[in-house]
Amino acid sequence: MPAIPAIDAPLIEVFSSMQGEGVLIGCRQVFVRFAECNLACEYCDTPYQPGPTCQIESNPGSGQFSSHNNPVNLTEITRLVSQWQHNSNNVHHSVALTGGEPLLHADILRLWLPEMLTILPIFLETNGTLPAELEKILHLVKWISMDIKGSAVTGAQTPWVDHADFLALAKERLCQVKLVVDERTTNDELLEAACLVNRHAPDVPFILQPRTLGAGPSLGGDVLLGLQEIAAQEHHDVRIIPQIHPWLGVA
Repeated sequence: MPAIPAIDAPLIEVFSSMQGEGVLIGCRQVFVRFAECNLACEYCDTPYQPGPTCQIESNPGSGQFSSHNNPVNLTEITRLVSQWQHNSNNVHHSVALTGGEPLLHADILRLWLPEMLTILPIFLETNGTLPAELEKILHLVKWISMDIKGSAVTGAQTPWVDHADFLALAKERLCQVKLVVDERTTNDELLEAACLVNRHAPDVPFILQPRTLGAGPSLGGDVLLGLQEIAAQEHHDVRIIPQIHPWLGVA
């Protein structure tokens, strides 16, 4: 008998909340936050190093969590999501795979997602640098939210080639491409990012997301409008969308 592969993954947390970024703002999702990331962005506001335990919300939206041993058998998460969806009047729009970088676990996701798809569609949040891993699960994902990792904000060189390869593959599933901006963002970087999106995914919204400091955006509206005008030189659909979940005090 062939061995049955384990569907276990290191998680940070599992919880139910509203999407607070981009074009799906306000949609209720189950967030499955995976540990580990292949980047180390200066502005990152989420832990991604795996620990011996992860936190799983006791009831959807309650904000009450209990500890579970890592790695987690993802079949247990499927059962949990099914129960949450049943008990909350089918309020959830989708399951959001976030991190860290979920695509570091593509081989596990390829085994797990067909089971999860019997309950909810899949929304993938990714840094857009692992096209070969995306290819393994692309057929299982309905929406992709990709970040462009601009060097001005991340503190590391922008992976333009990886981003281009990723966009060329992901364009049929993309619902948005985001760029986090702050006072360090340069016009040249903004134009290059907008040009990249327009070249590989011309029908996809390009989101300028001001970096969040405290409970609000780090840039004023006048500055953001100016950045939008610059990016619009290269892409026809440029939107300014800040994070709203910090304002509302939800995860």
